[in-house]
Amino acid sequence: MLARFVPLLFVLLWSTGFLGAKFGLPHAEPLAFLLIRYLLVITLMTALALLFRARWPGDLRQWLHIGVSGLLMHGLYLSGVFISISQGLPAGVASLIVGMQPLLTATLAGRLLGETVLPRQWTGLALGFAGVALVVSHKLGSGFGMEALVPAFAALIGITAGTLYQKRFCPHFDWCSGAVAQFLPTAVITAAIVFITDGFRIDWTGEFVFALGWLVLVLSVGAISLLNWLIRHGSAVNVASLFYLTPPTTALLAWLLFGETLGGLALAGMALAVWGVYLSRR
Repeated sequence: MLARFVPLLFVLLWSTGFLGAKFGLPHAEPLAFLLIRYLLVITLMTALALLFRARWPGDLRQWLHIGVSGLLMHGLYLSGVFISISQGLPAGVASLIVGMQPLLTATLAGRLLGETVLPRQWTGLALGFAGVALVVSHKLGSGFGMEALVPAFAALIGITAGTLYQKRFCPHFDWCSGAVAQFLPTAVITAAIVFITDGFRIDWTGEFVFALGWLVLVLSVGAISLLNWLIRHGSAVNVASLFYLTPPTTALLAWLLFGETLGGLALAGMALAVWGVYLSRR
């Protein structure tokens, strides 16, 4: 039952990430926003690790592997998404680019992890990507340049490489101390970039505080912990396929919370994405 419940909860929590971008980015520079988020997560998870007497990584090698996975999955992925949206990239385009992750993961999983991708799974991955394209088709706009596309593709590389790296080198670690080990190097490098570029601007409005709290507690603590559990207990392809459900779930949440319309193509894309993920994870 836990194995069935965790993927659904992860998709739901991960899909709410658009709330952070929607409410937070207008009030802060992307990297400054992320830096505050990282520092709060480190503080919270350090306190929990000490409270529950969590087991910390045993040697420098473990710290290094967990830190590299964090840099890829959080630093490169989140920075790429936030910067691309702040540069004017429509959310639909960003979702479509990052939506290529399951296909890219399946292509590399066999070579790097020795996983066998069955023909049925390839079919499911192709259907899932087609479904994502239909869901976000009405949001594909124009008016953005290469400076907005490059960070989005960097985010795609980050989440793909991070998932494969963690599955290969550090699939097992405590959820509290491991989060500290993942976010600590990410925060250090992000702080250095913010200092060099002089890009620390934050307007502490109510919307920004809400977005920050949501991203720290729901995404960085809740969803990331579930993602680490999924990577530990499933194949890389199975985990990656769940990201196909993020744009449909986000569209449903936007319809419920903000009254955004859902057209026939979006509904058909949702059904196609769900069917593709089912084939990929059977």
